[in-house]
Amino acid sequence: MRVPYLDLGAQIRSLRSELDTAIGRVLDDCSFCLGPSVAAFEREFAAFVGARQCVGFNSGTSALHIAMRLLDVGPGDEVVTTPHTFVATSWAIAYVGARPVFVDIDEATMNLDPAGLAGVMTGRTKAVMPVHLCGHPCDLDAIQAACGERGLALVEDAAQAHGARYRGRNVGTFGALAGFSFYPGKNLGACGEGGALVTGDDALARRARSLREHGASVRYYHDEVGYNYRMEGIQGAVLSVKLKRLADWNARRREIAHLYHGLLDGTPLRLPLEAEWAESVYHLYVVRHPARDRLRAHLESRGVGTGLHYPVPLHLQKCFRHLGHATGDFPVAERAALECLSLPIYPELGREGVEYVAECIREFRDW
Repeated sequence: MRVPYLDLGAQIRSLRSELDTAIGRVLDDCSFCLGPSVAAFEREFAAFVGARQCVGFNSGTSALHIAMRLLDVGPGDEVVTTPHTFVATSWAIAYVGARPVFVDIDEATMNLDPAGLAGVMTGRTKAVMPVHLCGHPCDLDAIQAACGERGLALVEDAAQAHGARYRGRNVGTFGALAGFSFYPGKNLGACGEGGALVTGDDALARRARSLREHGASVRYYHDEVGYNYRMEGIQGAVLSVKLKRLADWNARRREIAHLYHGLLDGTPLRLPLEAEWAESVYHLYVVRHPARDRLRAHLESRGVGTGLHYPVPLHLQKCFRHLGHATGDFPVAERAALECLSLPIYPELGREGVEYVAECIREFRDW
């Protein structure tokens, strides 16, 4: 048996007729950049998240970059974030000339540990940008409290957390801004690149729309330096089709995760924890063990695909060498980088596939 790490084709096949119709409307209208399909998706996604405004972008990276611009973060400023995430989180900070300041992660959730915030905040700190990693919400009460004490902006990186809830409320609605990614493998994925910012601030949304279109509110009249960060019409159409299924897909991911929980209970693996205040959407199902690489090789030999997220923490990446960090600075994140292994999880994965993955893990003896 073979169980791929991800099977995007299965999802596309199930929606092909509806996708063809939606894309066909864009082709007929020739509304390839922004246009009515993007505007419709923005309204629909804002309603789904529970936010006042949604602004579509060509990627989640672009959305986070614009979040920094909207908060006027720039050279000499600092933004606190996590070292255990995809590099785009810190790219957004670096793009505006600011300095990413890392805080180690919580051992249980692998999200930014709020206990470390007070020790790194300075007069140069402008914002805090936690990541709802793997679809699991951060401890937002504690992070909001730390931001409130110093008057700092909170920007949620919700790229992996479409529909995740913190104390019954959707993530993406707690900060001044929140960025989402619609990279194809996300819980809500485009047929290509895509991203969005959500906010409750109409003025921030207006400026975001200008910045994504060359800094112009009126064509050919440029108010400030902007970017070509527009969402394509086809991606807006695709995302509207998929958004209708997202709640069901997230529920299926939770079913698969709970099935893994039961089947892998009693193995040497550390399994994902869901905090009592969280409802994870399990963008990733990440297990941990020091023998990660040997286990991965074993699973690959049995036809089971796996993923590594993220094998080198950001503070040890070559691109951030100038920050002056060394091995040992963030030991929890460094340990996670060496131990984490992502198992297959996607809505189309059947029970037989999950059971086969668990069977292959249970037969592994080289712990």
